[in-house]
Amino acid sequence: MLKRPWMLATAESCTGGMIAAACTDLAGSSAWFERGLVTYSNEAKTELLGVPAELIAAHGAVSEPVARAMASGALQHSRAQVALSVTGIAGPGGGSPDKPVGTVWFGWATPHGVWSEVQHFAGDRAAVRAATVRHSLTRLVALLTPQT
Repeated sequence: MLKRPWMLATAESCTGGMIAAACTDLAGSSAWFERGLVTYSNEAKTELLGVPAELIAAHGAVSEPVARAMASGALQHSRAQVALSVTGIAGPGGGSPDKPVGTVWFGWATPHGVWSEVQHFAGDRAAVRAATVRHSLTRLVALLTPQT
């Protein structure tokens, strides 16, 4: 982030700000962390990130289109050049056969595009949330690291 220099914004649902907290736990993070948005409700996703309510209604909050829209919205509603988003089902309730507990959709947005993927994490609520934080940041570093 510092080499470019770029700033990061986060848009979090199931982690409730844990990714932003992990970033700001690092001394000097103000040089690269711009803001974190906790958009736990569907209304917050729409109001703070500009995710269309129709998109959420059509696909559900835990979906690829919503994760991508959250990441893009975080860029549009911040001064950051990089954003990441997470939306998932941490449990213990809320799962379904199509989207079981542990399902998490991720989105990453940079000036070069938007990426997304789904992961299915095992464990209790704390384990799912911790795995989500780790994966979101690990994948972000991979996306920003030049390939040799």
